[in-house]
Amino acid sequence: MATAAQWIEGARPRTLPNAIAPVVAGTGAAAAIDGAVWWKALLALGVSLALIIGVNFANDYSDGIRGTDDERVGPLRLVGSGLASPAAVRGAAVASLAVGAVLGLILAVLSAPWLLLVGAVCLAGAWFYTGGSKPYGYSGFGEIAVFVFFGLVAVLGTQYVQALRIDWAGVALAVGVGAFSSAVLVANNLRDIPTDSETGKTTLAVKLGDTRTRTVHLVLLVVPFVLTLALVARTPWALAGLLALPLAVRANAPVRANRAGLELIPALRDSGLALLAWSVLSAGALWLGTR
Repeated sequence: MATAAQWIEGARPRTLPNAIAPVVAGTGAAAAIDGAVWWKALLALGVSLALIIGVNFANDYSDGIRGTDDERVGPLRLVGSGLASPAAVRGAAVASLAVGAVLGLILAVLSAPWLLLVGAVCLAGAWFYTGGSKPYGYSGFGEIAVFVFFGLVAVLGTQYVQALRIDWAGVALAVGVGAFSSAVLVANNLRDIPTDSETGKTTLAVKLGDTRTRTVHLVLLVVPFVLTLALVARTPWALAGLLALPLAVRANAPVRANRAGLELIPALRDSGLALLAWSVLSAGALWLGTR
């Protein structure tokens, strides 16, 4: 029987920056066009956190019953380790996704009802990443899904529900957040290439191979800082985003050094920290630029 601490670890707290950062970025983008509504930002944060925890438990369940997690080199998996039953982990996933759905329903009804359709697509994307008979995460589309859902949809959705419009700066933040979020998954899948290859999980990393996957991680970490320079057209304060560059360099260090297995875990952690730092700095810069 899994302990409370093991359930928390199974929720993958290292991924939480991927849920927090887009809401911070979207709220900063909304504030920059005088549209921030803080209670809606909090609702959006609740949706984002519930969805990512639901995704993590759903992945734990689906990978566990397929045997993908039988030989792990990374953090704890509840089903794969035998600490929790598949039914219990599936229940945790459904409960988390249900919380996200309820909060999203409230937010959509109070903002724009057509967002209910977007929410339904997000829920489907969360479950079928590794669930169902043909999970798209097993076909190399995981990074694209993360870019879309935790980048474009999450940032622009957060901006829209508050300001009821989006702008080019919001799009720039959305692309930057999406690139960082995808970099986190690329580092994860780079670590898992040997075990994923053996279990038939054809991630993008498996398709590209070790060397090219390392290049993709670097490119994804560079993209947000290119966008930082573009955002200077909106406000010179945007240069503050460059302060996150040392974290990005540190995140890529194990990847550049050809580390493997557990030695790549710092790349996941630091990619997430760079994501959060860049989002906070860039969102704050846009807000300051309008004061």
